[in-house]
Amino acid sequence: MNPLIKFFRTKIYTAIFLLVVILLIGVTGYKMLSGYSWVDALYMTVITMTTVGFGEVVPLDNQSKIFTIFLILASVVIVGYALSIITEYILSKNDIEELKHKKMQKKIESYKGHIVICGYGRNGRQAARKLLAYNKHFVVIEKDKEVEERMQIDGTPYIIGNANEDETLLQAGIDRASCLISALPNDADNLFVVLSTRQLNKSINIISRASLETSYNKLKLAGANNVILPDKIGGDHMASLVVIPGLMEFVDNLSIVGKSNINIEEIAIEKLYTTKEVKTIKDLDLRKKTGCTVIGYKDEKGEYLVNPEAELELASNSKIIVLGRPEQIEALNSTYNIN
Repeated sequence: MNPLIKFFRTKIYTAIFLLVVILLIGVTGYKMLSGYSWVDALYMTVITMTTVGFGEVVPLDNQSKIFTIFLILASVVIVGYALSIITEYILSKNDIEELKHKKMQKKIESYKGHIVICGYGRNGRQAARKLLAYNKHFVVIEKDKEVEERMQIDGTPYIIGNANEDETLLQAGIDRASCLISALPNDADNLFVVLSTRQLNKSINIISRASLETSYNKLKLAGANNVILPDKIGGDHMASLVVIPGLMEFVDNLSIVGKSNINIEEIAIEKLYTTKEVKTIKDLDLRKKTGCTVIGYKDEKGEYLVNPEAELELASNSKIIVLGRPEQIEALNSTYNIN
């Protein structure tokens, strides 16, 4: 919690305590001095503290009038203090929230080559968790303010706004982002986001969610590089657990999200050595240096090769996919300073 908000809350609790004390003093005083019933004593105390100007329940004697004068003076001070503290707290909280948003926007503006996620539902939140595990910079666009607290708890950089609007996409830095994940629940909204994004950034990689199979081709035509059908993938996965349960359990273990549970990495060749000289997978000797095994190769044209030979020459602008235990992946990252 912000120290300033904590400070004001302490003062608010003090003000409430003083209000309760003066209320109890007033009720007890009228009960004892004027012989009022408890309800009448409470009524007299409240109208005296709030100075609304209503008349007495019964005429007061001199002793009760003197007590009322002191009660009015004390109430004016305490009620005035409470109102000022509450007002100051509300204003300061609004200012702090505004400062938080400005600080977050400044952080987002420093991003380049980041990922923009549209929607923070089940799919969007899962994507954010995975990216966070891989230390990737990303920004979430979410229009539902009720989700804001959840994003703050998750430590997710976010923008509250409509992803269908170009202004919101630009605020998230879509023009300098490397990838967009559109995980909105409505296919029409995803289609609109994909169209807008492709106009704002011609080279960006766009991944979109789709609920209906009929939306697949439309999203591809709109400019999406990949279209994911969660329901279809879920059904295939469940069927695979029946047909090849052992293999699917192994694959699931590779997909565990968490900073200490990463089992697989895709690494650009340029991060491993200077590509002025050509090297092979055998020359890298990653197995001996880090314990990781090369299980895939992606050439400069984007074509994949599974289980490449040790003598395969690694071209510039290509990537390798390595498999290893979490501690082996960590050793790989630390050895080659891979972020």
